[in-house]
Amino acid sequence: MTDLVLVVVLLAAAVSARLLLWDLRTVPRGAGHREEAASVSVVIPARDEEATLPTLLESLRRLTVDVSGIMVVDDDSQDATALVARSAGAHVLPAGAPPPGWTGKAWACHLGAHASSEDLLLFLDADTVLAPDALGGLLELHDRHGGLVSVQPFHCVVRPYEQLSAYFNVVSLLASAAFARGPGRRPLAFGPCLLTSRADYERAGGHAAVRGEILDDVQLAAAYHRAGLPVRCALGGQSIWMRSYPGGIRQLADGWTKNFASGASAAAPGPALAAVLWVSAHHAVAVGAALALVEAATGWGTFPTYGHPALWALAWVAVAWQLRTILNRIGSFRWWTWVLFPAPLLAFDVLFARSAALTVVRRSVQWRGREVDLIRRGSAEEGV
Repeated sequence: MTDLVLVVVLLAAAVSARLLLWDLRTVPRGAGHREEAASVSVVIPARDEEATLPTLLESLRRLTVDVSGIMVVDDDSQDATALVARSAGAHVLPAGAPPPGWTGKAWACHLGAHASSEDLLLFLDADTVLAPDALGGLLELHDRHGGLVSVQPFHCVVRPYEQLSAYFNVVSLLASAAFARGPGRRPLAFGPCLLTSRADYERAGGHAAVRGEILDDVQLAAAYHRAGLPVRCALGGQSIWMRSYPGGIRQLADGWTKNFASGASAAAPGPALAAVLWVSAHHAVAVGAALALVEAATGWGTFPTYGHPALWALAWVAVAWQLRTILNRIGSFRWWTWVLFPAPLLAFDVLFARSAALTVVRRSVQWRGREVDLIRRGSAEEGV
């Protein structure tokens, strides 16, 4: 009976994940110059980004489609962010401390959008990097769909501790349902890269409509949807990439704690349950395989107690292989991340528990030197 239950659960989890990632599309490559293209203004909200800005600004200089202006909005940085941006030729706009009811990033994006006059706005996080033809691909997506074009960059994973982000990356995609098959999905956007026309941005209410939201990208997509505007998501692939949390394991822990503390309720019930099923199946295989291995090695109990070791071995391979297939599309994760999947799975459990505790007990999290108040979520619904 145990074997049959295991097979059913694994199949259900695998099929659910496949359906949620059915249309895992990437930014189109090879788009040529567009002489007739509308002007594009790049807005980069930056807080303490002196280490990451040079790489992004250098990549913008190499684009095959020129941008009209690059504006770095200094979000009350305590380092040399403004100096680095000016030395690279970008226009710097000091944001200062955000007004009451605003998050720092939403305020910085709001100021940058209103300080520029171009027809198209490209919002980029400071840790993103663009390939030379990336803007051409983004413009092609915007030509096809209009509204808001959003890209989740390819995750460049460098140091061993960064491999611990594996399950967070996958679960975020599954719960978002941004690439699911079929109609009726909630609109969703990824914050690191957003392209929109100024007219659509203003019609949706811009960042003023999401000024108090921690996950401003998710709520911005909802604002576009309420305004009757489409939202189109894509993966960065070889066009747009980023390295998240290069500052150490504490930065990684704080970053994912913030994201999951504020984003757990943003997912639709169906995709959220499917993501839970998928993660639960991985837990079942990790624990069941360990128990079956101990049972086989010590002779304690009998095989039917926890299932036959051969079945658990096959389940391990199946789970690891599907994880590998997904991770290869979204980041440069190493082979041992999926072969030894219980290690990043344990990191996911620990940080998720930390996130839940901070959400329930403190109702706030720390990020980039600021206290992020989870109680005030939804203040963007107040009058602009």
